[in-house]
Amino acid sequence: MFLTITTTGTTERPATDLGFLLHKHPDKAQAFSTSYGTAHVLYPEAEPQRCTAALLLEVDAVALVRRGKGRGGAPDAALAQYVNDRPYAASSLLAVALSAVFSSALRGVCKARPDLPEQPRPLRIEVPALPARGGPDLVRRLFEPLGWAVTAEPVPLDSEFPEWGDSRYVRLVLEADTLTVAEALRHLYVLLPVLDDAKHYWVAPDEVDKLLRVGEGWLPGHPEQKLITSRYLSRRWSLTRQALERLELVRLAEADDSEVEELDNAVEAETETEEKPTPLAVQRRDAILAALRESGAARVLDLGCGQGQLVQALHKDVRFTEIVGVDVSLRALAIAARRLKLDRMGERQASRVRLVQGSLAYTDKRLAGYDAAVLSEVVEHLDLPRLPALEYAVFGAARPRTVLVTTPNVEYNVRWESLPAGHVRHSDHRFEWTRAEFRAWAGEVAERHGYSVEFRPVGPDDPEVGPPTQMAVFVRADKEEKAA
Repeated sequence: MFLTITTTGTTERPATDLGFLLHKHPDKAQAFSTSYGTAHVLYPEAEPQRCTAALLLEVDAVALVRRGKGRGGAPDAALAQYVNDRPYAASSLLAVALSAVFSSALRGVCKARPDLPEQPRPLRIEVPALPARGGPDLVRRLFEPLGWAVTAEPVPLDSEFPEWGDSRYVRLVLEADTLTVAEALRHLYVLLPVLDDAKHYWVAPDEVDKLLRVGEGWLPGHPEQKLITSRYLSRRWSLTRQALERLELVRLAEADDSEVEELDNAVEAETETEEKPTPLAVQRRDAILAALRESGAARVLDLGCGQGQLVQALHKDVRFTEIVGVDVSLRALAIAARRLKLDRMGERQASRVRLVQGSLAYTDKRLAGYDAAVLSEVVEHLDLPRLPALEYAVFGAARPRTVLVTTPNVEYNVRWESLPAGHVRHSDHRFEWTRAEFRAWAGEVAERHGYSVEFRPVGPDDPEVGPPTQMAVFVRADKEEKAA
């Protein structure tokens, strides 16, 4: 198997910076042992104007079968385990080699030159033989939405007999000017085995985490997300469904970041006084902080923390001794970390706050034992059939003493002049409840899980349509606290 990565440069930005990005020196040819052969990294050319890194993977097909990692097959097809395209055509073997040999580059890390990984650069990637179950059209459908100019030339079955038609292989050339090396490697890591539609190893549940980690930033919005997910996970339906659910939560979490700005603008447009109004997002945070202080909570979970606005507000108040922000989006958590300046925070202050990735649709032992949990503008982003899973994860499994839930009041929408009639406040809201609907849901949740619940308005409480945001304050039954 063979793959090359080429970039061009200038005097100020020499192409040989590729060596820093890949953590492989252009003047050396290096070999790396793997469980299925040897991976070689070398540079056919390394000049300031143009630099090419090549990855050559020598696969020992016999050793691969003897170690129990062959594709297998019926007894009468046993020879196919030894005579196949594995040594020559890009597959999951090459993807794993990319991850092993270029692990730092895949993560976007360069200690010697920390500024380099985030810089887009001209890139040209060539794969001489790529299995493509779906043909050149599928190759384009997978790579073009990611910013690549794609050339996928079908390889004929036999050049001397063109009437035999084309094989399932293509010669692939990818070119882009707006992508980083890390992004390019992540695309290849996922899409090479997707196009081959096979993996050389058993697909375990941890493959879902790998897919979401490497697909962060591009897979949630990819038009072929379902096909990519299904093929990457070897069509294992249970894992595919889990991955698609988590990808949807990522998409919703990232879309939610724009909601605060939209609501703030709407509040400002609604106000006729000369004094600048307090944005609804700030009023909501203040109401949450007041309720938490009233509850006496010291250890607090912000579930669906987004970019960390509430976590930051909690961290400023010393009465909150442990704050955990949970979100499904790694991108949102990275922004939250920058907002909090965690890398520059003193050890004592940093010990009070943690940011962790997690899905609220699944139980998580890390979330048990806290004084309070906050679900601020979260529930309306879930499809109604998925609410019971979130309900059990928070109220049934984590069981904090106090739970705060805020959500829009759909009745108030008529007061937004900028909001067309019949529309929800954000395009990703799956629903918006009336006050009666929210009270009915909250009452049932409280009864099922042993909580009491009271309701508070957030924002101006209109006598006809109520407040713009409604908040439920759940408190766990006293008898359970005494038993504990």
